[in-house]
Amino acid sequence: MKIGEFYRNAVAAGIAADLRGMKEIEGLLAEAAKEFKETKDAEKKYFDQDRLFNPYADSRLLCGDPEADVRRILVGIDIDGGELHLAHTLNKDAAGPKIGLVLGHHPMGPALYQMFDVMHIQARLLALHGVTIGVAEQLMDRRIDEVERRLLPANATRTTDLARALDLPLMCLHTAADNCVTKYLTDLFAVEKPAKLKDLVKLLRDIPEYEKSIRLQAPPKIISGKDSGSCGRIFVDMTGGTEGAKDIFDRLASGGVSTIVGMHMSEEHLTSAKRAGLNVVIAGHIASDVLGLNLLLDQVEKDKRLDYVCLSGFERFRRGFSSAGNSGSYSRP
Repeated sequence: MKIGEFYRNAVAAGIAADLRGMKEIEGLLAEAAKEFKETKDAEKKYFDQDRLFNPYADSRLLCGDPEADVRRILVGIDIDGGELHLAHTLNKDAAGPKIGLVLGHHPMGPALYQMFDVMHIQARLLALHGVTIGVAEQLMDRRIDEVERRLLPANATRTTDLARALDLPLMCLHTAADNCVTKYLTDLFAVEKPAKLKDLVKLLRDIPEYEKSIRLQAPPKIISGKDSGSCGRIFVDMTGGTEGAKDIFDRLASGGVSTIVGMHMSEEHLTSAKRAGLNVVIAGHIASDVLGLNLLLDQVEKDKRLDYVCLSGFERFRRGFSSAGNSGSYSRP
């Protein structure tokens, strides 16, 4: 498989799992094409042309030749100098296929600087759960501005600079993968209809990525509510860059949501959620990231199986799902 083919297939998997729907994604891509067309020739060199097919600013091929072949990938939730130096060392010593790509989940380089852009997804998802779109956008706009300012001083190119120096292709897939876990859990809860919070947690515990996390002493946990509490309407809050507006929880409760299932939640956000009377279940940050990335990779390698070196919290679980939710077979590579 070519690196560019891998990248485009990964973006396509993220789009297919995007709960906003294809019509909205096509509209975003059309807006990007129009903006590029209207950009003055002298400014076109600054335009991120990946936007013409990839609506997720935090998921990018950061360096490397898209036409290069890749068969073996080093994958980690976070990639830094240690992982890159290991990939370089393994390539020097390897008798078999070399590592043709280093893949991280969390954004790096320009994908980190632009992570705030994907937070607009959250307003649309809030609207799907009963929050008036105008209110959702106004609350999210304030939070997006805050995150953008916070990212401005970051030295985001350290890892990408090192990858170039070591001649290692580097990619990050953030919202593209987070979309996959969000859709998967949303569909799972819709099919299984857990009545109580303890039933919801059991569904999570039966998923290999969360089962591994339990063995590592980081289980899914109810942090607002109790085992016997009713789930009611469930909002899976796992995509859109980072935590959203802390003032949104009253609106979600008014819109009919009873339970939030997330990767993580700050104390400030948790206080607001409790004040609104919402149940909160933390599935787990790294386990959820691993699940999303595995679901995405299942789609990418439908026709061409790849080899993986798994690091930095990642473990490859392959699966074949039936339409009934989380049933299916799991295997490690």
